[in-house]
Amino acid sequence: MSNLASVLNGASFNGLAKVDEAGLFGMITLRGDLGSAKVAAAVKGATGQDVPGVRQINGDLAGGVAWMSTDELLVLVPYADVTAKLADMLTALEGEHALAVNVSDARAVFRVSGASAREVMGKIAPVDFSAAAFGPGDFRRSRLAQVAGAFWLDSEDSFAIVCFRSTGDYVFNLLSAAANPKSAVGVY
Repeated sequence: MSNLASVLNGASFNGLAKVDEAGLFGMITLRGDLGSAKVAAAVKGATGQDVPGVRQINGDLAGGVAWMSTDELLVLVPYADVTAKLADMLTALEGEHALAVNVSDARAVFRVSGASAREVMGKIAPVDFSAAAFGPGDFRRSRLAQVAGAFWLDSEDSFAIVCFRSTGDYVFNLLSAAANPKSAVGVY
């Protein structure tokens, strides 16, 4: 058996905000009719959460579900449980026109936290990160400078960021540069 390793083995940077590579998390892409009772039951069984509204996340990295598009959810579970959770979801979805796939090893997860977390994120993503426009539970699938990513606010000053594993090093360096103490802008 291979040794499990996250993309950057827990790399961290302290500056305007703290940037951490968050480790391994279980992630399942679920495509289907988000209004379906079977989809709702599969999500609830895997995470204990309801299907979220548009651009929302219910729960967290240890057990949550995020809206990715009109027919796609990102289901978040502990890494050690992803295989069993996926099997349970597939059973719950039997007979439903849906697709559920384990994408855990194709993704990297980061956290940006601290009083200037909104400012750091505002430098790299085309989103209004003001407290009035983006609050806890809000979720976006967007750009992180030159690469695709998704992010949400766990609390008033803590973001979770998901990107492709292949761009993990780029995203960590991007977040770290945006958190450089000499780059303070003071917008948020």
